[in-house]
Amino acid sequence: MAGDDRMALRRRSLFTLFAGFISLALSACGGPSIAAKKSMNEMLAAGNLPNAAAYIEGAKEVEYGKHNAVLYHLDIGVVLHDAGKYKESDEHFDAAERRMEELYTKSVTQAAGTLVINDTTQEYSGEVFERALTNVFRALNYVLLGQPDEALVEARKVEVFLDEINRRRGGKNVYKDDAFARYLDSLLYEDAGKLDDARVSRSAALKAYQWYASKYGTPAPRFGLSWFETEDAGEIVFIHCNGVGPRKISKTFQVAWKDALAAVHSTKADTEDKAASQRVKNALAAGIAGNSVSVAYPEYVQDSFRIAASEVQAGDKSAQTLLMEDITAIAIADLKDRNLVVKTRAIARATTKFLLAKLVEKEARKNTSTGGKWLADLTSRATNAVAAATEVADTRGWTTVPAQIRMARLRAAPGTHEVTVVFKDAAGAVVSTHVFKDVSVKKGRRTYLAFRTAQ
Repeated sequence: MAGDDRMALRRRSLFTLFAGFISLALSACGGPSIAAKKSMNEMLAAGNLPNAAAYIEGAKEVEYGKHNAVLYHLDIGVVLHDAGKYKESDEHFDAAERRMEELYTKSVTQAAGTLVINDTTQEYSGEVFERALTNVFRALNYVLLGQPDEALVEARKVEVFLDEINRRRGGKNVYKDDAFARYLDSLLYEDAGKLDDARVSRSAALKAYQWYASKYGTPAPRFGLSWFETEDAGEIVFIHCNGVGPRKISKTFQVAWKDALAAVHSTKADTEDKAASQRVKNALAAGIAGNSVSVAYPEYVQDSFRIAASEVQAGDKSAQTLLMEDITAIAIADLKDRNLVVKTRAIARATTKFLLAKLVEKEARKNTSTGGKWLADLTSRATNAVAAATEVADTRGWTTVPAQIRMARLRAAPGTHEVTVVFKDAAGAVVSTHVFKDVSVKKGRRTYLAFRTAQ
């Protein structure tokens, strides 16, 4: 092949690469838009659950798309759970769990291939806490459906999954165990009369809460109630899902050129696309350099919510809810724990795109004719624009997940009760109330109730 022909082929190859970037950038889906998330949260705050479910269903193709099937199932799964449609909710959580498991297995067995574009071109596989909470909500669905054995299966899945994550991260994972899932285990074992298993689970829960206290500021719950099988009473367990979970925003920072190159060399990501990797080496060999690289990465922020506490009342007895799971704190700590890896990969991607853009520009400028200079200038602007446009943080996340899970345990006489829940702000002022009518309590048994607030 003649030299000119080889040069033309090389240029076409580089241009084709950036055309691929543009195509992938356009096809990437960052999940529900800001407007869509706002609409969902407003409906949740208003308690308009049927409309929220209908809205998510209607947004399945446009706002979620095939890259965000997991998010679609998680978002609608919570709304259906909040609406008391536990069977339908579990069907969506089951679909989300199965797809997350498939994507998790795929990520273990093969490279992700996200080096030269960004994470939004990948199908969303869920954060670690989202994967674990999927089984927590499945367990709650089964509890509220009166199927404790199935609930125990789901709660134990949380332990298995987090053990695997701890193994993969060398035991350094900040979210080592789910204390709430363990505590729920203990209640369910007591309900089944398996008191030895209940003690083991309660001990594991208290150990996990010690970790929660140090990492998330969530102390172990002290309800002051013991097993009551021989007493002339039953118990009401109220589960309060409160607030709307944290959302991701995109943050940017500048990285010095020498540090950016170090990130490229240190991450294995640059071997995921062999053609791109070779072109990066070519760019370095050609002496292409820069001063700094702009990098985007995700960070969680928590929007404020008014309700800070709740109290359950039945007859002349009452009990305050205690914080069992600070989902916001877990999410923020888990992402912060992975920030070094997240940022290193982001730096490597941004640097590689910069090098490829400059290599395309260098090739275009080899034609020094007037038309060639015009084309080179256009190519330079286009490739730099594509590199910048594709350098975005992945801000996808579970929109409808609550910020907290709270619980109250109230001893109650056998019979039918009207149970009132009072929701209060941080100053103790009543924000709203909810009444459960005709709540049946049996001697030596627990009755489980649940309610969601997002105000």
